[in-house]
Amino acid sequence: MQLVDYIMVQIEQNELAINDRLPSLNQLTIDLHISKKTALKGLQYLLEKGIIESEYRKGYYVKRLKLDQPYRVCLILDKMNILRDRVYQGFLETINNHAEVDVFFHHHNFKVFEKLVEENLNSYTHFVVTTFFRENPVSILNKIPPHKRIIIDRNEHGLEGTYSSIYQDHGSDLVDSLVTLLPQLEKYKRLVLVAPLEAFHAQDLIDGFEAFAKEHKKNHIIFHSVERSSFKKGDAYITFNRYDQDDADIIKLCREKNWKLGEDIGLISYNDTAIKEVVEEGITVISPDFRKMGAEAANAILNEKAVTLRDPAKVIIRKSL
Repeated sequence: MQLVDYIMVQIEQNELAINDRLPSLNQLTIDLHISKKTALKGLQYLLEKGIIESEYRKGYYVKRLKLDQPYRVCLILDKMNILRDRVYQGFLETINNHAEVDVFFHHHNFKVFEKLVEENLNSYTHFVVTTFFRENPVSILNKIPPHKRIIIDRNEHGLEGTYSSIYQDHGSDLVDSLVTLLPQLEKYKRLVLVAPLEAFHAQDLIDGFEAFAKEHKKNHIIFHSVERSSFKKGDAYITFNRYDQDDADIIKLCREKNWKLGEDIGLISYNDTAIKEVVEEGITVISPDFRKMGAEAANAILNEKAVTLRDPAKVIIRKSL
């Protein structure tokens, strides 16, 4: 902090301006009578706060003139859609004016994710990350110091240190939700889980679905898409296609056969959206609180305390069941 104060005073007194190069590491250790290790910690603090930036083999340069917020957050999301927007809005509303937030997207590309983490390791006080990869991201996540690391939505295992995690448990959520819906499911002859092969959490949902069906002795089957040939009166479908294509296919087949949704065919869809509240007089949903996920991630930063929180899904019963 002695080094931090020394640099900030020089900036305040106009001895250092934006793009000016800081004294060398050796010079700082001599001027302040501190070790290189201590000096590097001070420079790291200034990097995290965005006051300085480093250039390979050239040194450190002034990037900004004052500390606007106490935290700088690197928010790395898998993609932007209405659900991730809820995470983002919940995070921003809670962190308020206490942090500068930069948002990046990896689009499930492991190399992009790796580059985002490695290139920004020294530039932020915290990293808030969603994963969902075919590859195991543990080795990359472990490069982020535990006190800076907040994982949201997916509970990654095998990480080092004490860090924050706010996550869904897809399998348990499905079991708990179907137990809640047992009275509505009684009139249906068969449960059908539509599990797209490309979904990153498909296996978790399949495991939960099969556990529920076994426990409650339910006739059940798993498909990877909605098929006309297997569409039977008396089926109750559970869908989690991220683009809601399966929901649309089921509704169209019901109309084609003149079957009534909620009577001849049941439908339970994952993740609530505004359209699901109104289409076909309402679609029954199993939905986590994504806004709360973002808010809890922000609270972990503001409270400076590691948390491990499961965000349980809630069931909203509508006409489709």
